[in-house]
Amino acid sequence: MGMLRIFSPHPAKPDEQTEADAQLLEVQLPDPIIQVEMGEFVSCSELLHLAVLHPRKLSVYAVSGTAGNVEHGDQYQLRLVYEHSLQRTACNMTYGPFGGVTGHHFICIQSMDGMLMFFEQETYAFGRFLPGFLLPGPLSYCIRTDSFITVSSTRQVECYRYETLAVATDADTRQDSDQQSKSSGKRLTADWTLVLGEEALDICVPNTSSVMSSIFVLGERNFFCLKDNGQIRFMKKLEFNPSCFLPYGSVSEGSTNILMCNHNNMLLVYQDVTLKWASQLSCVPVAVRVANFPELKGLVVTLSSDGHLQCSYMGTDPSFFTAPKVDAREVNYDEVDTEMKMLQKVIREATKTQVCPECVLYSQVKIKNRGAVHSPKMTVCVQPPLGVTQDQFVLDSIGIPRVSQCKFNLPLRLVCYPSSAIKNAKYKITVDTNKPPVNLSEVFPGRLSVVLYVFHFLIIAPTRYRIQSESFEDIWLVAKELVQRFDRHFASLGVKDFRNSFTGPIPLPEFFETVDHHFELRVNAQKYQDLLSERAVQFRAIQRRLLTRFKDKTPGPLQNLDTLMEGTYRQVIALADAAEDNRERLIQAFTRLRSATHLLILLLSLWQGLSSEQTAILEATLLPLLQDTPQLGWEESVDAAVSHLLKTCLSRSPKDQAISLSTGLLTIPKDTSRLKKHITLLCDRLGKGGRLSLSSEANVPTTIMMPVGCESIPEPIVEQEEEPPLQQDSAKYIKKKQPSKRIKSKSGKTCGCPNTSESLTVALI
Repeated sequence: MGMLRIFSPHPAKPDEQTEADAQLLEVQLPDPIIQVEMGEFVSCSELLHLAVLHPRKLSVYAVSGTAGNVEHGDQYQLRLVYEHSLQRTACNMTYGPFGGVTGHHFICIQSMDGMLMFFEQETYAFGRFLPGFLLPGPLSYCIRTDSFITVSSTRQVECYRYETLAVATDADTRQDSDQQSKSSGKRLTADWTLVLGEEALDICVPNTSSVMSSIFVLGERNFFCLKDNGQIRFMKKLEFNPSCFLPYGSVSEGSTNILMCNHNNMLLVYQDVTLKWASQLSCVPVAVRVANFPELKGLVVTLSSDGHLQCSYMGTDPSFFTAPKVDAREVNYDEVDTEMKMLQKVIREATKTQVCPECVLYSQVKIKNRGAVHSPKMTVCVQPPLGVTQDQFVLDSIGIPRVSQCKFNLPLRLVCYPSSAIKNAKYKITVDTNKPPVNLSEVFPGRLSVVLYVFHFLIIAPTRYRIQSESFEDIWLVAKELVQRFDRHFASLGVKDFRNSFTGPIPLPEFFETVDHHFELRVNAQKYQDLLSERAVQFRAIQRRLLTRFKDKTPGPLQNLDTLMEGTYRQVIALADAAEDNRERLIQAFTRLRSATHLLILLLSLWQGLSSEQTAILEATLLPLLQDTPQLGWEESVDAAVSHLLKTCLSRSPKDQAISLSTGLLTIPKDTSRLKKHITLLCDRLGKGGRLSLSSEANVPTTIMMPVGCESIPEPIVEQEEEPPLQQDSAKYIKKKQPSKRIKSKSGKTCGCPNTSESLTVALI
């Protein structure tokens, strides 16, 4: 009859009549209505519009409402946006993001003579005849595979991919299509078929959940559930004549609920093939849906052939505002006590393994101030690989507005744990002291000494403490902790002339291995970035060519563009994964480089007895960055800083000082040879008595005695491009060692980094 109605259901009590304002709009259209769908059918709008299919016309409407100022209420209007006149009589239609488009929906109409007509919103795209067509069947679109599923007159399910339909031969009539498919062009073939052996009433492809990746077909006597490739997942033989059905999500994972209506006025609920519920209806529905309305959730909406629309729910009247009565039960105190003991045991184990007594001492932070501020913030910053669960806190109003920073040391046990001793470690560092040996349990008091630092060893003068590990950069943390605790221990005893020292050799080759590894990962990151850019440009170029082919009225063969696009896509994904893996490895390498640099700074300060001001300058020179960035890296920053020191305070003569630095931009170097040469020269000039200072006064090197076991190296000109190989200079600088007697300890405890398999050993030799 062409009557279009729009309803807005409201909850009503059983004794009340349906309110008149439940019907929002009623429009008499000039043509009969075959099907109605709602989607994004207008190119210039992201709003939902109404598509109405007539026998010879497709109309798209916009529904708008106007707030009413009188008692008649709001007013709604139906406005025609555009329409398509059809050359063939329509049977049904489906819609979706054909071809993977985003933000828009296209429409496919099946005619009575077997032609699929595709409309890209306001534009007619193309038409294709289905092969072997006799009578139209149900039609549905699967967004997961971008394909169309229908049931032909041969009683089999057929699936056609949108890509296959787009590149197939176009024709005005079915006879022309058959003739052209034999002579030229691509013949339309199904992606897969499945014989049902009976006519189909409806096809439904749910796309609301990734779990429901199935195709449901309602036959005359059977109900089928298929996979996306056409294989049967399960089927159910029906004992009645069905009229309509609807699959929807289930609360049980891996299963699907199905609403099934039959000609016996019954509504059945299946969970896969198991009947869960049955209800009696007042009429035979021809359509069923599950909908959510304001104050009405999960309603079953049914429509009969005579226009009877009903919104109902299954079961008895629910209690919306009354809390259900809770059944009282006696408490089993024995079970509660057993459960409480088990939970307390779990809490103790978690506390024992994750929280140490040293950490509890620092579990509170107290902040005091005189004035008042509004919503101050406290930020906690830690260096990797350590992390914090919450890095920012908003405090109550305290104090006057200002920025304050506080640095503190975390307990060593956060990054160390006991392990077995290493007899022959790869890397060894020896620290000398000028005082008699002390018991390490006094230097590391408390529970930490019992776990990590209690050793039994022979004490023979001179006193030397050796730290050894299978990882070079892991030595820094324990060496730093040992030196600091020695300083605090002897200061507490009133000893003023205590001094830690290091007699060499400076482990530059080991340090340069860490630098080379970090630099190699930086170079790889740039290579991956360049390759990704090239593949992305290639991928977009192939996309444009394919899109041009698909939109062409008379498209030609793809010429393997689809294969090339798939291969390029796989390359992009593989390169992205490799780049991400390299990025994570680069972060770890930079953390190891920072630790190795800290160790180098510590050894240089102990070697030359640098003051705190000079050590701070050395730290700012060798550790200028908190983290690498693609624009600025550690190598070029350190090279510029070291070069500045070599030209100023560490210059060979006063006249070589005050040389202005180059104003060029810092870029990643070609290799690390220049950087390693400058660091080697920095160590040599420090060994010759150079003094680190930022003042403009000339710093003339003085002649001092070199430490035993350390030789000076020839000083190449800093500005000279071609210089002797670094390996020869550094080898000459660190090769000679001070002979010492090695004393084996009776026993020892070890301390290793939790992120690596290497361990550290502290011993007295």
